Amino acid sequence: MSSIQHFKRESINKDNACFSAIRAVIETAFYGNNVTKVTSLETAYTLAKNAPGTIVTDLPVSHTEELGLPEDAKILVNNDGAVVGRTAAARRIIGQDGVDEAKYCKILQEAVFTSGRKQFYKGSIFVGLAPEFTMQAHLMLPQEYSSNLYTYLLNFQIANDHTFFYAASKEIPEGDLYLFCDPDWSHPDFPDGLVVIDHLHNCAAVLGLRYFGELKKATLTLAWACAHRNGFIACHGGMKQYVLPEHKYTMAAFGLSGSGKSTITLASHNNQHMINVLHDDAFVICKNKGSSTALEPAYFDKTQDYPLVSDQVKYIVTAQNVGVTLDNHNQRVLLTEDVRNGNGRSIKSRYVTKNRVDHLVEKVDAVFWIMKDDSFPPVIKVNDPELAAVLGATLATKRSTAENVIGDSSKDKLVIEPFANPFRCYPLAEDYKDFLELFKNQQTDCYLLNTGFFQGKKVTPSHTLTSIEKIVEKNVECQTFGPLKEMTYLPIEGLLPDFTDLAYITKLMKRIETRLAFVQSRKHVNNGYDRLPNNAERLLLRMLDDLHTYKESLIN
Repeated sequence: MSSIQHFKRESINKDNACFSAIRAVIETAFYGNNVTKVTSLETAYTLAKNAPGTIVTDLPVSHTEELGLPEDAKILVNNDGAVVGRTAAARRIIGQDGVDEAKYCKILQEAVFTSGRKQFYKGSIFVGLAPEFTMQAHLMLPQEYSSNLYTYLLNFQIANDHTFFYAASKEIPEGDLYLFCDPDWSHPDFPDGLVVIDHLHNCAAVLGLRYFGELKKATLTLAWACAHRNGFIACHGGMKQYVLPEHKYTMAAFGLSGSGKSTITLASHNNQHMINVLHDDAFVICKNKGSSTALEPAYFDKTQDYPLVSDQVKYIVTAQNVGVTLDNHNQRVLLTEDVRNGNGRSIKSRYVTKNRVDHLVEKVDAVFWIMKDDSFPPVIKVNDPELAAVLGATLATKRSTAENVIGDSSKDKLVIEPFANPFRCYPLAEDYKDFLELFKNQQTDCYLLNTGFFQGKKVTPSHTLTSIEKIVEKNVECQTFGPLKEMTYLPIEGLLPDFTDLAYITKLMKRIETRLAFVQSRKHVNNGYDRLPNNAERLLLRMLDDLHTYKESLIN
């Protein structure tokens, strides 16, 4: 599938569902005399290299020829200031309760008018890397922020005549994506910035925010919404495929930034098996075929685990919110590991993964919900499809430094983030239905991974990755998860649940109660916009009944 950039004249009218007032405001801005088009990564690199605030390191970029960059390209660094993460509080989704479309249209009109006195660059990319799913997107932003345009064109696939998969795709009645950005915008009513998403008309504006992740996630928000409307499951997670002598095993890991999904997806397992990596952050699953398509070629990765001498560093192309220092050869090099601030980031090219693929035709064998719920052991298998969907819809985790949390919300607080996707802009019940059908119709297995703490002990990456290896190799013997017969767990020495411990059973009940309270609250929040089917509540109540009965038996 592909989107529409050029419309037939007879279809350009107010009855065309691709158009809206907000889209007209945003798209029109792209054609101003103050906007210059950037058509190559070589040009984008030169502009970013010479932009104010850019630091040109002495570290060479690898695979410059394949990336379309100058042979002598260096890693570029840009830092944003105090805000180094996404600001969820700035997002306004058109169509949701309490969001006045006319009000935000007026705000955007003023923002575009004011920006008309500045010089902008624009560039185009493809979101989705196979004919089965791909769309064209366009970004414009002030010339002073050309470093973010360069990073954007690297993160996605720059649109050019050599991208054959787009030409081979089938057109759908959806307009291209348009994203207007002005980091210098300010408004007294929006001190933390403003992100307006008109997902039904494939456009967005990012105002008063410098962090590159806002551009990436606004684009993915629009692409996921469009994919959802056209027969795909939107996935904020990582996918990889193990190629064993007897079989292939395709797994998807869903989790928030910092949960471990990139670690899980990109792990090589000491090269025991050939592994194909689709992506560690964004993909879609075709509901009819079960196949999967990556949305981005590059990786927007945290740098907290990679010191300068790490092999990972040589695949960095740009870095954001990291330090720079001089080495013993007087060369400017990266100071990573979050020394400067939390959530240091980099764009790493696709070549960091040995066997990178953009499309997998095989169905998904297993979905792993990554949580940081200390009532769960490291690995649980959920054997009931409906419960698997419910636990995905009530995924319990913790925020990370990737988010600029407004207010007094603690990053250590356990929160519910359905399907690990805070970028959904359609009713939650629709994702619930999609994943339920995946578990039922395609017989996809479901596992829960706790990558936080259990019984006061840290669950290490080694615990998680070794367990996944056993599952892939079909070398697991799970045990029933106490009184919850629809669940089994993988025993790991030192991290075993104690079903004779009243305190543990009480903690488990409290965690289920937290999920139940979330489901019940969705009936009323935003006029029930994210209400789940009644069976979700019934399943959680049944789990609580089973735990209560079991607890009573221990007491008596």
